[in-house]
Amino acid sequence: MPFNQRIDRSGAQALMPEDVTREIVKHVPERSVVMQMATKASNMSRKQRRVPVLSTFPMSYFVNGDMGLKKTTQVEWENKYFDAEEIACIVPIPEAVLDDADYDIWGEIRPLIEESLGLTFDRAVLFGENSPAPWPTDILTAAGNAGNSVALGAIGDIYDDLLSPGGVIALVEQDGFMANGHVADMSMRARYRGLRDLDGNPIFKTSVQGNTSYELDGAPCYFPENGSMDVTQALQFSGNWSKVVYTMRQDITYKILDQAVIQDASGNIVYNLAQQDMVALRVVMRLAWQVPNPINRLQPDEANRYPIAVLTP
Repeated sequence: MPFNQRIDRSGAQALMPEDVTREIVKHVPERSVVMQMATKASNMSRKQRRVPVLSTFPMSYFVNGDMGLKKTTQVEWENKYFDAEEIACIVPIPEAVLDDADYDIWGEIRPLIEESLGLTFDRAVLFGENSPAPWPTDILTAAGNAGNSVALGAIGDIYDDLLSPGGVIALVEQDGFMANGHVADMSMRARYRGLRDLDGNPIFKTSVQGNTSYELDGAPCYFPENGSMDVTQALQFSGNWSKVVYTMRQDITYKILDQAVIQDASGNIVYNLAQQDMVALRVVMRLAWQVPNPINRLQPDEANRYPIAVLTP
């Protein structure tokens, strides 16, 4: 049996129309809270991209009198790298399902693929879950290494932990960044609703339309519903998310398999597509991310500088 056969584009139009392909590419960022908040750089043209980052500021000095000697200074850069890695999934589909013209196969599969790709990226970036070795240190670990971590109740109530001197947002500001957004576990909504001012009035109030907009110090709060938050490790990430940068090596690519087997990690055959009258949609996305973290005047020490801080359980 040959191993290189596949359903070509003309034979897969019902399964993979171009407009749907574009829709998945467009909607994946909407399924990823990191992609929604981070800065998207231009697409990569190769597997690795080198970005020079300012690491040393020039210094100016007063001149001693009319004939005083002017001092020299220097400016230095260091390299940061974006390394493109694959996120992929395979969706096996019985051919009998495809033959049912009344079955909206894309309506069922597309949201699941989008959610899966976004969730895998978020978990790797935020918590390092299954993160490829070339990728930078995950945000939770990097924030902790820079001293940007506050345990719940360490300072006072939730308001103090987030907003007081020494709180999560203050740690970001001490590093020379302005917090422009917060990513929190869904359970934090109840904690916010429980906050009261000195007169006992709720700080977060429901509007006349029935919607509650959660903001901390003027920056919006997001509560991802894709499962990207791990409440056992972090309750909230706060910081300047524009300093987190991601880039695509290529758009999402697809391949329809019909003469293949799908194996588990032990090598056991799970599906034999030809024998079981199945096809499989293989989806691959290649992307990279980085926190360039260039030097700034408020915190020149990179080891103690990071644009994100975290509230831990």
